[in-house]
Order: sequence, then structure tokens, then C-alpha cells
Amino acid sequence: MIIRSADFVISNSDVKGCPQPRLPEYAFIGRSNVGKSSLINMICQRSKLAKTSGTPGKTQLINHFNINTDWFLVDLPGYGYARASKDQRKEFSRVITDYIGGRPNLMNLFVLIDIRLEPQKIDNEFLQWLGENAIPFVLIFTKCDKLGTNQIQSNLAAYKRHLKQVWDELPPLFLSSAETGLGRDEILNYIEETNKSFDFKSINR
Repeated sequence: MIIRSADFVISNSDVKGCPQPRLPEYAFIGRSNVGKSSLINMICQRSKLAKTSGTPGKTQLINHFNINTDWFLVDLPGYGYARASKDQRKEFSRVITDYIGGRPNLMNLFVLIDIRLEPQKIDNEFLQWLGENAIPFVLIFTKCDKLGTNQIQSNLAAYKRHLKQVWDELPPLFLSSAETGLGRDEILNYIEETNKSFDFKSINR
């Protein structure tokens, strides 16, 4: 897939304010310091499309971007930001769950995982919630430029073993790096292929 255009549409904290579900939609989510905004900018080849910050928890709203006038890319608030107040974490959780459960055109949720870390409790709980609610998702392992090839494969294999303790079938997995562009083609090809199954009439009845 060639990215011809990537345009900001709207930010909001209420799923009711999201664009009409006329296009297939793909949302990106992960822990607040997983490199989500940098990955989105790399995928779209726009250095400042999603706001990046050295401070975790920067994204606090549902951010919609129109890609090629064909599909929506959505930048969701990160979860697990330890410095957020209890009320802020509760609000982030509400925004995320309302969005995921309220968008009929959501084709897939890309869940970002830091390849350098062992499986984290907060990620495990989130993935379990997705499974219980039948939400389709893909795992993207970020920051692969920070490790050597052997360590990446070792960590990936360990994560797969961990997942197989709970999941009968593993979700699709992609390796990525916002620095080198690793994974960009694979992610875009996945979106392009998934778009073919989008049925506008069935979700807009």
C-alpha cells in the first residue's frame, strides 16, 4: 500500500463524536511508553502526524486520521501510565472501552508491545479483555532496533510460549521499528488485505 495522503480529522473523548463509520478503521493502542506515536508516524511517513513526546501519557483523546480517503487510522490513549491520577486512569479506561465497543467499523486493534520487556501484567489483562469481548487484534512488537537479531527472536519465542498458555490460537504478530521502518510494509499489507472484507452496508444498517 502506498500512502498518498494522511490527514487529521478530529480528536475527542467521546465515541459519539467520532466520524461516521463509513470507512474501515484501524486503531493503535499500547502502554503509554511503547512508542505508539512514533510508529504511527513511521507507518504514514509523516514525521509530525501523531504527536510524540518524551513524557508518557501524552495521547489522552481518540485521534482520527483519514488515510488515502480509504480508511481511518486511530491513535488511542495509552494505558498503564503510572503517573496519571486515579481519576485520569479511570477516564482513559472509559474512553478506550467505549471506543472499542462502540465502533462497528473497527476492523482491527493493533496492540503494541515493547520487544525488550517480559510479558507485562497490564498487557496480559488487556489482551484477555479483548478475547472475552471478541475484539480482533494484532500484536506489534516495537523498538526492535534496540536489540540484536538473536535477542529479538529469543524474546519473541518467549512471548509466544507465554501466549500459548492462554490462547489456543495466536494472533498475527509483527516486528517493528520506528527508527528503521521495520514492519511498515507488513502492517500496511495486512490493512490493505483486511480492507477487502469491509462491508459498508452491513455495519451501517
